[in-house]
Order: sequence, then C-alpha cells, then structure tokens
Amino acid sequence: MPKKFEEFSLNRQILNAVAEAGFTDATPIQEKAIGPVLSGQDLFGIAQTGTGKTAAYVLPMLMKLKYAQGEYPRALILVPTRELALQIEEQVKLFSIYTDLRTVVIFGGIGPKTQKEKIKEGLDILVATPGRFLDLYLTGDINTRSLQFLVMDEADKMMDMGFIGSIHRILEVVPRKRQNLLFSATMSDLVQKIAGDFLKNPLTIEVAAQATPAQTVTQILYAVPNFKTKINLLQTLLKDDEQYKRLIIFCKTKTVADNIFSFILRRFGEDAVRVIHANKGQNTRINSINSFKEGQVRVLVATDIASRGIDVSEVSHVINFDVPIIIEDYVHRIGRTGRAYNEGTAITFYTESEKYYINKIEKLIRQQIPEEPLPANVFVEETPYDERQAMAREIDAQKRKEDPDFKGAFHEKKNKFPANVKKGKGNNRNNKTNQKQRR
Repeated sequence: MPKKFEEFSLNRQILNAVAEAGFTDATPIQEKAIGPVLSGQDLFGIAQTGTGKTAAYVLPMLMKLKYAQGEYPRALILVPTRELALQIEEQVKLFSIYTDLRTVVIFGGIGPKTQKEKIKEGLDILVATPGRFLDLYLTGDINTRSLQFLVMDEADKMMDMGFIGSIHRILEVVPRKRQNLLFSATMSDLVQKIAGDFLKNPLTIEVAAQATPAQTVTQILYAVPNFKTKINLLQTLLKDDEQYKRLIIFCKTKTVADNIFSFILRRFGEDAVRVIHANKGQNTRINSINSFKEGQVRVLVATDIASRGIDVSEVSHVINFDVPIIIEDYVHRIGRTGRAYNEGTAITFYTESEKYYINKIEKLIRQQIPEEPLPANVFVEETPYDERQAMAREIDAQKRKEDPDFKGAFHEKKNKFPANVKKGKGNNRNNKTNQKQRR
C-alpha cells in the first residue's frame, strides 16, 4: 500500500497544496526520501524520470524553510537546462501556494536584467542553471551566505553537458554547513565522482534498477531502411489521431527537427505541431511547451535539449525518430510518457547504422525492446546512394570503435606504388623502353 501524504510530518499549508494539486499517494521515491530529508540527512537518489522526485525534495524543503526570511537564498536547486528550471519553479510554486516563500528562477539564453531585479527583491529558493548562477554570483548579484540546502537535480545530464567544472566552482562559494541532495537517473563515473565531492555520509536511495524505464511505458522498435521510410511510417502513425492523442517526437539534430516540423505542418496544419531546439528563442520555446501542455497542439518536435524539461502528465506517445547517440538520453526521452501512474508508449525507429546504439541501450536498461514489423500500408522507399554510403561509413566507424584493428570499406588505402616511384610513372629504364616501343 502506498503511503499517504497525510502520514508525513508536513504542515497543513503544504498538505492542502498537495491535495489541491490532486496528489494523495506518495510514489516510491517520495516515500523513501521525504523522511530522511526532513531529518536533515544528505541524500543520493537514483530514480528514473517521471517518478515524482521533484516533490520528493521540494516538499520537505518547504517544510524546513517554513516562511519567507531575509533577502538571500536559503535553498539552491541546480539543474542542467532552462526547461527543467522552469518546470521545477512551477512545482515549487504549486506546493508553496499557501506559504509566503519566494522562488526565483534564473537561466541563460536571455538578458540577466530582469533576473537581477527579482533577486534584489529578496528570495528564499533559487532555481538555476550552473552557468547563469556563476555569472550572477561573479557580478555580486547573488549572496550565498544564507544557503542551507543545495540540490543537484539531473546530475547525469549536467555531467553529459560538461558542467563538472562549474559545479566544482559553485561548491567553492557556498557555505560548508548545508544539507546536500543529489538526484540522477543513471550512475556514470562522473556522477559518482561529483557525489563523492558533494555529499557527506549520504543515504543512497534507489527506487528502480539504474536506467530502468518506467514500468508504465510500453516500448516498441521498428527497423526502417532509410530516412524517407521513417517519414512514411511517421505519417501512417499520425493519421491515427484517436490513439496518438498527444505525442513528442525526438530528433538527433536541429535540421531533422525542422524538417519533421515542416512535414507535419504541411500534412496536418499549423494547429497540430510546434518545434523546440537550441536555435529557437527562449520565449518561443516556453510558448511552444505551454501550447503543448494546454492541449492546443497535438505534436511537439524536439531535440534532446527538451528530453528532461517537459512535464506533461498525459503524453500518449514518445517517438524516437532518431536513436540517441548518448544512450542514457533514451531513458529520459521515453520518460516523457507514462508519467504519474499513466500508461504510455515509446516507439523508436532505427536504421541499420543505428542498430549499434539500440544494442547499447538494451544493455543499459537490461531488457530487450520488442520489435514489430512495419505496418502493411507503409511504403518502403529505396535507399539513395549517398545515404547508403553514409550509413556504411557509420557502421565502419562503429566497428572500429569496438575493434581498433578493424579495416572496413572506408579505411585509408595503402599506396600501391613504392615510395621512390611516382604515381603514373615507371622508373627511367621502363620509360626509355616504352618510348622505343611507341616509336
């Protein structure tokens, strides 16, 4: 039996906010984490995405902070992306609605002027990306002397994005006496290193095997020969608007994301789709996510920048148009569906050159992903020569990565001629002989 929120040592203001948000039963990570955080322990939480880990640390933090106090932040929540920062700010405000606690969110990509003004007004909780935090700290706009809590969320993504140097700089400027909480979906060597630097005698909580997808997500693979056939398969699936009610399509690059967006726009109209990636302005990205959350559009096309920053409870499907090269991102992508006890489906298209990453993903999640044949009405295109060559090169590169001695079709060709003989010319004796024969 799941534990009820009413059974935790939370005050009435927080419990009322939780009830109004529609939550009654705690998820496993919440059940295991809330008590220890309330008791002041450092905590290392390993939990798959979509398990409610934000509330697992926000609720006890709100309980311990209780009310607005002073001008400087008393809690700092570090996150890898602006989308996740906005999502966490939303959750903090949702659960603190009946308190006077003040929350400010800061991130890069926009000018710092408004963010500086909000900080100057006074705050209790600061949600920040590492780069923007350091920028404003170095300009003297953030004072860390009152910090009591330091939370690092999505630590594995921060390590993937190269934030380890920034994290170490932040650890140098925050008070030593503080409570530390670290959450990660996967356990890499870098995450273990930062945990060792960051946490003091932590309680480790693991609510599922590392990098295990949520049990509420059904996974499906489709083997697809080329890009055009992927497009045909996508079109076939999207025609079923009763089953595919609200979906996120993940792509490897901004160019592919824009191409898919244009394709869906032409086929299904402007009200059907939005696209977000790093080249889109901050306001455009926020508006696109909000339109998707509110059900104004059915499809959101995204690169991995958004794979951990979208919290929508009724995403029916995630489609991996491309297999992610950073294999841990697979878990985070498919975690956008099957959230909050809802069921969802994650579909992955893969070509012959992407099979390498599928094998690595299956090893990571310790399960085989079921494969289905292409629907009969999907037209299978012939693979163009250039695409065949590109895939063959990719497969060669993969084999060389596993075996440095591997010589594929595209390895450097050896010089057929001796070093002392120029290509196209024989030695002097042969040249003279050839000249006589020509005469």
